[in-house]
Amino acid sequence: MAVLHSAPKFASNDGVQDTLSAAMGANLLAVQEQHGELIFTVKRDGIEDVLRALRDDHEYQQLMEMAGVDYPEREERFEVVYMLLSVTKNHRLMVKLSASEDTPVPTVTTLWPNAGWLEREVFDMYGVLFDGNTDLRRILTDYGFEGHPFRKDFPLTGYTELRYSEEDKRVVYEPVELAQDLRQFDFMSPWEGAEYVLPGDEKVSVPDVDKPKVTESPKQTGAGPKADKKAAKPSGDAK
Repeated sequence: MAVLHSAPKFASNDGVQDTLSAAMGANLLAVQEQHGELIFTVKRDGIEDVLRALRDDHEYQQLMEMAGVDYPEREERFEVVYMLLSVTKNHRLMVKLSASEDTPVPTVTTLWPNAGWLEREVFDMYGVLFDGNTDLRRILTDYGFEGHPFRKDFPLTGYTELRYSEEDKRVVYEPVELAQDLRQFDFMSPWEGAEYVLPGDEKVSVPDVDKPKVTESPKQTGAGPKADKKAAKPSGDAK
């Protein structure tokens, strides 16, 4: 008989989807379960009402994290994801919405003060605007930085970076220099028949497997009367 742990890592999702879907009402667009967590997609303008209901009525007390995602092919290319934790229920869930460059997302600093920094991170990395955030400044990039580096179309070169120079004892502006070229990884194992030639392999001559090497005469094997006579001598005389 299976013994259930008194304190599981996280609570079951049983019944949660139906309960929270009903609470979100018309603000809910879609819901799915991935990797053991429920993900609710809601209307952008209703995010504050949805999160307030989850906090006040369903005991999701903590906003643990916010994240952004960029899908350039979409009309509203950005997703903003809110990750909530219920301490009393030992349960996590995610709420997300879609936005574009010119469609501000209502701030949730009215619900959680820590959302101020989290919204600034999403703004800095993706350029998503948050309506009502009174301190929407960059937080991760340098002063005077141009662009938003987590966008998929952000160029790797052509920008200026700032750093403090120990030699000059001041902040200096320099062109961005990459330590190495951008590399694309295909995660294929070379030991399992990779579909490409590894660097250096082009120098190796590979024998034709359809024409195996064979010995066509005794001379090629080293056998014959001379070898037999030498083999018949005692080991001390084999010269």
